[in-house]
Amino acid sequence: MKIAIVGAGALGLYYGALLQRAGEDVHFLLRRDFEAIVRNGLKVFSTDGDFVLPHVKGYRTPDEIGAADLVLVGLKTFANDRYEELIRPLVGAETRILTLQNGLGNEEALAALFGPERVIGGVAFLCSNRGEPGEVHHLGAGRITLGEFLPRDREWTEALAALFVRAGVECRATGDLKRARWEKLVWNIPFNGLCALLQQPVNLLLARDASRTLVREIMHEVIAAANAQGLTVPIAPAYADSMLEFTDRMGEYKPSMQIDREEGRPLEIWAIFRTPLAYGSQRGIAMPRVEMLATLLEQSAG
Repeated sequence: MKIAIVGAGALGLYYGALLQRAGEDVHFLLRRDFEAIVRNGLKVFSTDGDFVLPHVKGYRTPDEIGAADLVLVGLKTFANDRYEELIRPLVGAETRILTLQNGLGNEEALAALFGPERVIGGVAFLCSNRGEPGEVHHLGAGRITLGEFLPRDREWTEALAALFVRAGVECRATGDLKRARWEKLVWNIPFNGLCALLQQPVNLLLARDASRTLVREIMHEVIAAANAQGLTVPIAPAYADSMLEFTDRMGEYKPSMQIDREEGRPLEIWAIFRTPLAYGSQRGIAMPRVEMLATLLEQSAG
């Protein structure tokens, strides 16, 4: 399968590297890593074992890649206004588009541009960071849940999940993409928000009773909003505790929004905070702690 990676950051580089190692024909759209990767290949430092891809197909423009069977979108959501520019040259008659981006609204935006029948949503629980140019560091986890934007071709989605499994990724298909998206937000909203504001990794948040309690309270707000969205199966309140235990095992991990703020980049406030707040408000669910986080992040970014 010819796969184009759009958004070759920590997520795109990691999953793209695994897919190439498994024998897929992977093409990376690169920016800052272009010279290093074309010259020296891609180095993956992983809790599952380090490896190097000495030869990687890297490009500066999507036109050089041409039509692909699958476009894997790993862009930060603040770059979604570049969908047309970056993805259109990659789309052929049978192309499918998989977004592994954070937050809500990405599938809808892609469907409006390229057709809903092409779009597959994915939720990745991945701990990874960029290193030096040409390096990516996988610090743990990595499972993916896939779901169709339109429930019409479950067989293709199952085949895509199997492709990731062959590449060494824990992956499954779901019939409720909406639920999977909200499950990820239960983690993303408190940890991305608080870690970015406080400039502290997750282990320091969880080491103090007061901040650990705040994280749990924010999670419960997100769960309440999620369960008002007509999910096939509600998210149980105990899911918050399972996410806290999951995070306890991460150690000194910096979420992506914390790193973006440290490095002066835009923050994914709209997709991760404002859109979920709007969905909650439409269903009469108050999320005051999430609103506080969004407001403070907007102030810090301004």
